[in-house]
Amino acid sequence: QVQLVESGGGLVQTGDSLQLSCATSGPTLSTWTMGWFRQAPGKEREFVASISRSGGFTAYADSVKGRFSIARDDAKHTVSLQMNGLNPEDTADYYCAASLGFWSGRETRFDIWGQGTQVTVSS
Repeated sequence: QVQLVESGGGLVQTGDSLQLSCATSGPTLSTWTMGWFRQAPGKEREFVASISRSGGFTAYADSVKGRFSIARDDAKHTVSLQMNGLNPEDTADYYCAASLGFWSGRETRFDIWGQGTQVTVSS
């Protein structure tokens, strides 16, 4: 089973960029569909982005489309989330997720979760 460890969170200002990284260990990363979710204080966890096993297909939440970009580097066993144009509404704990299932865009069901990394965007 794959283990996921997120890093890269922090405190930034509106308009800044930040890159989150998800380090994976265990079976070959290429066998996993990967994704990012976030949970803001007092809210439910929500989908942010997902990427297929091949890396050829990606999906994004409407709220981040055009600002965030998900990528995977199977050789380095990492999945990243590049976040540009951050605003206070992006403040949340961000979670990396993995699935043995096929990529289904925003509907992909994820089985494995990391512990999360906190992102705070000040106005």
